[in-house]
Amino acid sequence: MSLRHFLTTQDYSRAEIDALLEQAAAFKRSPRGQQLAGKSVALLFFNPSMRTRTSFELGAFHLGGHAIVLSPGKDAWPIEFRPGVVMDGEAEEHIAEVARVLSRYVDLIAVRAFPKFRDWSVDREDAVIKAFAQHATVPVINMETITHPCQELAHALALKERFGDLAGRKYVLTWTYHPKPLNTAVANSALLIATKLGMDVTLLCPTPDYVLDERYMDYGEHNARENGGSLTISHNLEEAYRGADVVYAKSWGALPFFGRWEDEKPIRDAHKHFIVDEAKMALTNNGVFSHCLPLRRNIKATDAVMDSPACIAIDEAENRLHVQKAVMASLISQR
Repeated sequence: MSLRHFLTTQDYSRAEIDALLEQAAAFKRSPRGQQLAGKSVALLFFNPSMRTRTSFELGAFHLGGHAIVLSPGKDAWPIEFRPGVVMDGEAEEHIAEVARVLSRYVDLIAVRAFPKFRDWSVDREDAVIKAFAQHATVPVINMETITHPCQELAHALALKERFGDLAGRKYVLTWTYHPKPLNTAVANSALLIATKLGMDVTLLCPTPDYVLDERYMDYGEHNARENGGSLTISHNLEEAYRGADVVYAKSWGALPFFGRWEDEKPIRDAHKHFIVDEAKMALTNNGVFSHCLPLRRNIKATDAVMDSPACIAIDEAENRLHVQKAVMASLISQR
């Protein structure tokens, strides 16, 4: 049997996603287990984390396992990922050795590595996580790169807890303002999971510049066809919000301006009104609101929205713990 990784939910069938969500719900009802007894996971953070680190460490502990946290370039040697390179720069060791050595020590490897935000043609290749998957001889988990599949599952579980069957629900993935350009990972992932679960998805963004990478738009259209949903793009706030069952907010930078963020800033600054507020939520079908967190209050969403019964962001954050247990337990079962 070939080695199975958890790099993107697009590699998983609808039935497999449903099975992970069912297992996560079971862990939520009964948090402790022994699925990782005597097992270990290396958590490599190339970028900061709060929810991801906490939920993975605790998840491993709850299932009888042990997590080892590493920050390459800080408490571990900086790593080179390019093949065939002359290593005369900062990096002290190559991924070909790092991944294989860690595979001799641990049973799972999880990686968090954001894009460099300079050249999307380079960043979209997702080289760091793919290099770990190429060289590791144990399963590799994506803790967020240019997608965030663990967040997808946590989001999906929160929605299923609120609605049950999600087929045909109107789902609005809305861009919101942020003073800095951010990763498209959560937006990419929200698009993938919402279309895979058969929802009618509207991608709401200020201008065509903010439409997501064609790879994820194509995946979304494929998923919608396969699962009976739909995918549309809108730049009209009122039209998008009207009748929505779910509003999911995220900030992201415009790909045509990738690496030229000062040129993008005037467009971003002109659309601060994309904030999720009470007036917009009043247009929905008593819809729920969520966000992956962290969230800047009164920038992305108002206090009133965040503190309302419609907000399920805390439920979604809690679910990170449960879905990640399901992922780790599933992957460890093939060892």
